Amino acid sequence: MEHAIYLVTLVGTALVVAAAFSSLIAFRFGAPLLLLFLCIGLATGTDGLGIEFDNARVAYFAGSLALAIILFDSGFGTPLNALRQAAGPALSLATVGVVLTTGLFGAAAHYMLNLSWLESFLLGAAVASTDAAAVFFLLRAGEINLRERVRSTLEVESGTNDPIAIFLTITLVEIIAAHANPEANVLVTNLIFGFVINMGLGALVGVLGGLAIVRLVDRLNLDHGLLPIFVLTLSLMVFAAAGAIGGSGFLAVYLAGLISGNSDIRAVTILKRFQDGMSWLAQIIMFLILGLFATPSQFPAIMVPAVLLGLFLMFVARPVAVWLCLIPFRLPRPEVAFVSWVGLRGAVSILLAITPLLGGLENGRTIFNAAFMIVLVSLVIQGWTVGPLARRLGLIVPARLGPLDKVELELPGSAHHELLAYRVAQGSPVARGERIPRWARPSLVLRDGRSMRFQDMGRLAAGDQVYIFVPDRYPRLLDKLFASRAVVDPEDADFFGAFAVDPARSAAELEAAYTPGLTEAEQKLTVGALVTARLGGHAEYADRVLLGPIELIVRDVDDKGRITGLGLSFEPTAPVARVPVFLSAGEMGDRLSAFIRNWRKPAQTRAAPARTDDAAEPPVEKATTGN
Repeated sequence: MEHAIYLVTLVGTALVVAAAFSSLIAFRFGAPLLLLFLCIGLATGTDGLGIEFDNARVAYFAGSLALAIILFDSGFGTPLNALRQAAGPALSLATVGVVLTTGLFGAAAHYMLNLSWLESFLLGAAVASTDAAAVFFLLRAGEINLRERVRSTLEVESGTNDPIAIFLTITLVEIIAAHANPEANVLVTNLIFGFVINMGLGALVGVLGGLAIVRLVDRLNLDHGLLPIFVLTLSLMVFAAAGAIGGSGFLAVYLAGLISGNSDIRAVTILKRFQDGMSWLAQIIMFLILGLFATPSQFPAIMVPAVLLGLFLMFVARPVAVWLCLIPFRLPRPEVAFVSWVGLRGAVSILLAITPLLGGLENGRTIFNAAFMIVLVSLVIQGWTVGPLARRLGLIVPARLGPLDKVELELPGSAHHELLAYRVAQGSPVARGERIPRWARPSLVLRDGRSMRFQDMGRLAAGDQVYIFVPDRYPRLLDKLFASRAVVDPEDADFFGAFAVDPARSAAELEAAYTPGLTEAEQKLTVGALVTARLGGHAEYADRVLLGPIELIVRDVDDKGRITGLGLSFEPTAPVARVPVFLSAGEMGDRLSAFIRNWRKPAQTRAAPARTDDAAEPPVEKATTGN
């Protein structure tokens, strides 16, 4: 018995270490991290090194707990401004989008895999959700600096669509396991009624749980080493409580993280660091277990239909669902196309595909193997093309800040203040003599191994380490002072225009200088207010507005969304987006219209010589005019 404990521990820790080392490869080459973790699990499983693991209940239990930890961390790290900015599109995709994807994919699966309709929709529900871990990692590891609206939409969608997919999957498994064959209207009614109860109870428990976590952390004077464990335990308690009363535990734990992460919770720096590590560990454990559970020798039997279904999901089901969901929000075609493509499937889809095995369904193993292969296809094709597609669509913008060396220190009894340690970077504003704001209180400077008061140091120099006591609202403003200049790619050198324009200047001056054709009402606005109005009332970093012969580009926005920096260009400098036709219904319509016009032109040209009336133009004269 004792020998078995050591052996299991040795194998388990060796797998985790191997997964951790593989992350270095993924970060270096931009490979999908989830794909590497799954491959490690497959390589050490039944058909690899021979480790036998065929316990569906243990795999589902461990995967569910790991997913709860990941969702809590996702909610904890989602700022409210990102949620407000992307709430409409993201929640539409997370609800209606999941249902549409399930329906479209289920119809295709019914004919390709010879499954019943309910089993086909079950497979569709399992692969309908976007994997948060895969999306976050690809955007971060690939150093893809996306526009804020697109990034926020993808992050919020991937963090909120799991509860809906889980509800649909579990409900369909229960119906099939009960050998029920309900009528379509009865099935839809039951699904809607069950969805409202499940999500409503989950949301209620999540909100109350999040408020309780914040209150307990502030009231209880726990040791800093115990506090992160206490918060993690409370989050799992919220997850379990919601599930025990028939609600969505996954929605509850996400909302609990969202509420606690956006409140003035004590020791937030310590909590973020701990949860980041626990989230990584949860991802590694979940992916490795799911890889171990799979049996690759069973894949060839359904390889062709599974690969075709994976392609159908990427090229048809997901783009159609995204297009229909985003119609009311009138997003630009490049953004819609990118959101359509970055619908990566991952561990959640594989985890949900285990539920048919738990329910004892006849085709449970077929559904699991198909879902596993669909995830592999998604990661291989989409995972390596996210960066190139973002560049092609012109969604990558230059970074605002360069390298920044910063450490956040937690102080006892300072709920609304932070102690920040900055190392002065070469070429940063403070190194060039920029003053530190009055609301920031520098207390200590380290230079060449000596510590001195800030008042005695004079001008800061590169390499100095400065300790500053600040209110918790303003660290982002200080980051701009201590960061070095961002290295701009040569292709982006002219991205922000030829010269700067003061947003507080009158728009009438633009009309007088460049005659862009502004109305009298617009000339009464400031330049910043004019740009904001032209953008629909909300401006973000790198937004562009074309005004006749000039183009105004948003260089910077403050925390309240007000434009603080503008650039002016005499020629449009934004890259022309070449949207793949299969990712945009609008692009399809334009291509079809152009094809019809081009097809009709030769017919009209051939019909022109047949005209004999006196009013008709001679063919030669007409041809000359056309040139």
